[in-house]
Amino acid sequence: MGKYIYGVMNTGSHAADSGFLTSNGIYSISYKDVSAVVRDSGAIDYTNLPGDVAAQRLVQHQLVIEKVMREFTIIPMRLGTYVLNEDEVIQVLKMGHRMFKEVFEEIEGRIEVDVVATWTDLNIVIRRVSESEEIMALKQSLLNKEEGITIDDQIKMGALIKSHLNKKKDEYAHTIKDSLKDLCRNMKEYTMTDDSIIMNAAFFIDNGMRIPFEERLEELNNSFSGKVHFKYIGPLPPYNFYVLEIIKLQYEEVDWAREKLSLNMFATKDDIKRAYRRCASVYHPDKHFNTQSDTQKAEAEMEYGEITKAYGLLSEYCQHESCSMKKEDFAWNSIIVRVKEQ
Repeated sequence: MGKYIYGVMNTGSHAADSGFLTSNGIYSISYKDVSAVVRDSGAIDYTNLPGDVAAQRLVQHQLVIEKVMREFTIIPMRLGTYVLNEDEVIQVLKMGHRMFKEVFEEIEGRIEVDVVATWTDLNIVIRRVSESEEIMALKQSLLNKEEGITIDDQIKMGALIKSHLNKKKDEYAHTIKDSLKDLCRNMKEYTMTDDSIIMNAAFFIDNGMRIPFEERLEELNNSFSGKVHFKYIGPLPPYNFYVLEIIKLQYEEVDWAREKLSLNMFATKDDIKRAYRRCASVYHPDKHFNTQSDTQKAEAEMEYGEITKAYGLLSEYCQHESCSMKKEDFAWNSIIVRVKEQ
């Protein structure tokens, strides 16, 4: 039976297996002063789950993390992260230990809060922007057309109204973000697909700034005189700022990369970097730009791309100052733990 990992918590001198983790088959596996929150489970391909099932599993995943958060600082793991057994969990904790401690320093005593600002009544906003001089002038010109209003005219009018609506939305969003920026350490915006949403963003704040942050939101709410509705969600773990992911390498990939950079079975980080620079200098597309045929240029670009790929792979594989690329030593470095790019 495999292990599903929810996240990694900073247990320090506390007992990682205290009662709060014993329900629903969820427990912890420890290494030194960090612990993985896990449950026994077979692997599931989350990319092929129906949307409603995936959403349900995401909620379950987040509920566990938020429960742990009440007692421990936790770094969330990417949804759908499985390893084969307890030994691999220990390997994850061991390989990522230094990085975990650095992230814990960043998130200790800090939380994420999400803020959604929407128009209280979108129809009223549309009516108001439609009263602008530019839109009224276009409307009058279309009404005066002897041949009548065409579909293209309607599209043009709709696009102009949309442009003015977006401008109004940007003005309000700027006011909100400008008012909150001094109370947070970082901010990330979600992609918006609904015209009724003015701003949808996550804020990374110190625990001590939570009350001032909520008070500032209340001030903003009052300043907009009922035109804007705010939804505040938190405190949350730092989902949008620090999420872990695990990458399991194959030996064939590492061996290919080693051969591509002409490295020995043992190399330091500096060896890998020097090998990359040496190979890249030969195949860089600009090196013989004026003397190569189109075929030679294409071949050089392809080779340069593979060299860059090999360097990136070995840079991740070599997690310490030096590493072995012998097959018998591969298992110790085959799992890479990193903070997922958001």
